[in-house]
Amino acid sequence: MSLSAAERFARLRLARTDRVGPVAFSQLLARHGSAIAALDALPQIMRRSGGSLTPPPSERIEAELTAGERIGARLLVLGDPAYPAALAALDPPPPMLWTRGDAALLNRPCMAIVGARIASAGGQRLARGLAQQLGEAGHVVVSGLARGIDGAAHEGALPTGTVAVLGGGVDDIYPPEHRDLYARIIDQGCIVSESPVGARAQARDFPRRNRIISGLSRGVVVVEAEVRSGSLITARLAAEQGREVFAVPGSPLDPRARGPNELLRQGAVLCEGIEDIERAFAGLRTLREPGAPSPVSDEPFDPALLDRVAALLSPTPTPRDELARAAGAPVAQVAAALLELSLAGRAELLPGGLVSL
Repeated sequence: MSLSAAERFARLRLARTDRVGPVAFSQLLARHGSAIAALDALPQIMRRSGGSLTPPPSERIEAELTAGERIGARLLVLGDPAYPAALAALDPPPPMLWTRGDAALLNRPCMAIVGARIASAGGQRLARGLAQQLGEAGHVVVSGLARGIDGAAHEGALPTGTVAVLGGGVDDIYPPEHRDLYARIIDQGCIVSESPVGARAQARDFPRRNRIISGLSRGVVVVEAEVRSGSLITARLAAEQGREVFAVPGSPLDPRARGPNELLRQGAVLCEGIEDIERAFAGLRTLREPGAPSPVSDEPFDPALLDRVAALLSPTPTPRDELARAAGAPVAQVAAALLELSLAGRAELLPGGLVSL
């Protein structure tokens, strides 16, 4: 069933509220049943937790919607029928996405190709050819529109459809030399971003972008990457999400081969061509079923539990279940307390049921 216009507006407003990340967003919806109810409950939550949190004014949300409409962008909110099923299965899913181009591609089988920005000619040729073959085999190729491997992958997949996930808004063309490629992707593929229209990419935006790249995809192919790179972060996220990780081996003399070679040591599937990808998916190991949603109690709890749980937190991420044992309280009530502490700025909710100061 489609969301009402008021609920879609409230979900965007809740997602744009400071300290309401994907984990808190999902838990607030689970606890209150709707974004409208969650926004209404925030003042009471803040009084109980001793924090201060004000959702953005409606005018700011209206301005974002107007900016999206001006450039022909489409907003997909979690709960919309067109919202990508692969992302909806994540724990937690992104609350919303802005798109330009053919958003229907997001619900087709996708494969990601990522790699070095300063890529070798051979690496770019391989990425371009692999993307073309994947497209011809029925996959939509997903990447990040960066220089090097990303750009080559998009080029190879353009005739069959490709998805570019951006760190900034869907109108933030970076690097500038990809302006023509960006325009062609709008015509023949889809541009996607979790950031507001008009936003310029900041360093903090790229982990969210990488999580969407891997989350949309059945698997991620890393062509060239150094050991400390965004491509390996995408591969790690893919593994955590239950996706296949593929790595193209390279010469030990090339620093760009260190990332893929390290992934192979860790159990990634060796990829020298589309045959290796097809072989890995033969007998089909599909995406893992999403886990049960994080339990959040909608019953009142002793306010003293907030301070008791806060005292157990540390800078080291700790499993929520472990905190519940230490606090001697039901997991659902501890999860509710952690949600309120996060909204008050006293805790940080992390994917995978982890929490830290």
